[in-house]
Amino acid sequence: MRMLTFASRNTKEILRDILTLIFGIAFPIVLLVLLSMINKSIPEGYGPDLFQIEKLTPGITVFGLSFLSLFSSMLIAKDRTTSFVLRLFTSPLKPSDFILGYTLPMIPMAIIQSVICYLAAMIFGLKFSANIFLAVAVNIPIALVFIALGLLFGTILSEKAVGGVCGALLTNLSAWFSNIWFDTAMVGGAFKKVADCLPFSHAVAAVRAAAAGDYAAIMPDLWWVIGYAVVLLTAAIGVFSAKLKEY
Repeated sequence: MRMLTFASRNTKEILRDILTLIFGIAFPIVLLVLLSMINKSIPEGYGPDLFQIEKLTPGITVFGLSFLSLFSSMLIAKDRTTSFVLRLFTSPLKPSDFILGYTLPMIPMAIIQSVICYLAAMIFGLKFSANIFLAVAVNIPIALVFIALGLLFGTILSEKAVGGVCGALLTNLSAWFSNIWFDTAMVGGAFKKVADCLPFSHAVAAVRAAAAGDYAAIMPDLWWVIGYAVVLLTAAIGVFSAKLKEY
């Protein structure tokens, strides 16, 4: 109950930062629109296969989720720099309650981001399918990976530092190693090996398979993502617990 009260408070904090919310939702849609317009201007058969609306949209939804790292890291880092976190530490909340309290408000935001992105894609030719609902569901464990990364960095770094790490570095890494803009197999070598070890390309592959109705291809990649989510959330709880003991 106390954890849910804490989650409700965090929801209100997120909603107060309306400009950040708008940016997190609007920027991926702007990219989707621009790339769709570019793809339509290229003669059929000459454009990159990855820019086809059926493949581009799932990838853009995953890229949009990377902004959740910034939101979650800023929220927890801001609380650490105020007396609010000191008052929380006197409460009976456990470290896992804190992390879940920061995580839960982000899930609806992830769903809204994905739904809006798919609705925008339909304007540019994406056909409606029940598989879209499955793709949105697959995005939830992917969102947990980004949220956990944000909470982990937000627990360790200052409010100013997390803006650079989660706002610039992480979003770029997720873009480069995700197979959204280009196929990492074309680069090959160490670059592809790193991409295969990270969760981003697996996340995009899983959601593309879901959106295409290729059900057998979802879980091999999604298990990879779920594994990362569990490890990162556990790490966030452990690091937060260690920080709690310092106060």
